[in-house]
Amino acid sequence: MKVTVLGASGRAGSEIVKELARRGHTVTAVARRPERVPAAPGVTAVAGDVNEPETLPPALSGADAVVSAIMFVDSNPELLIKAVKDAGVSRYLVVGGAGSLEVAPGKALVDTPDFPEAYKAEA
Repeated sequence: MKVTVLGASGRAGSEIVKELARRGHTVTAVARRPERVPAAPGVTAVAGDVNEPETLPPALSGADAVVSAIMFVDSNPELLIKAVKDAGVSRYLVVGGAGSLEVAPGKALVDTPDFPEAYKAEA
């Protein structure tokens, strides 16, 4: 499978790239700093910025799936969805954090007193 990973040099994105490569998929790893993408067989690192959607179509073209590991507060979801649709990719997965996990009946992790304030906007 051909998979494009957006945010491929970040914490989640780099792990996703490594796992896809380990499983034998062909990966186009998109990052603002492609030199930070972990090198692996089947991985091609390319420069791209989700806030400059005109940079994305070449990276998305021909992909069977796109995985976005971009922080939500750092992107415009409408632009990303449009870029994926315009490239004709039918599978789009967005990776999020665990803030919405239920830790007690009716209580999300983000609503617990120990949840870091710095991460609440993203969660």
